[in-house]
Amino acid sequence: MASTPTVWTVTTTTPTEQAAEDIAKAAVAEQLAAAAWISGPVKSVWWHLGESGTGEEWRVELRTPAGIVDQLMDRIRTLHPWDNPELIGVPIGACSDAYIEWARKSTIAAE
Repeated sequence: MASTPTVWTVTTTTPTEQAAEDIAKAAVAEQLAAAAWISGPVKSVWWHLGESGTGEEWRVELRTPAGIVDQLMDRIRTLHPWDNPELIGVPIGACSDAYIEWARKSTIAAE
């Protein structure tokens, strides 16, 4: 088991299932993420532009090697329909060496 975070989870939410799928497919096709999972709809409660609200969103979770996490996040920003999307990257504290190698080989990090 590797204990140094070498794989990251990057998460965002979108207003529609199609937007979530578009981001997931592009990130994987461009080999910026090894895999992506879409879940939803999820209920969100938020404060924005001086007022609170609720809504439904679709959650996209992607896995990427540490060396290209910034590239993935930049690409998601360009694909995202919102001007200021939630975009969070969290290092995975521990995972198997085989998983790390799979994530690396599945992305441009292997180049």
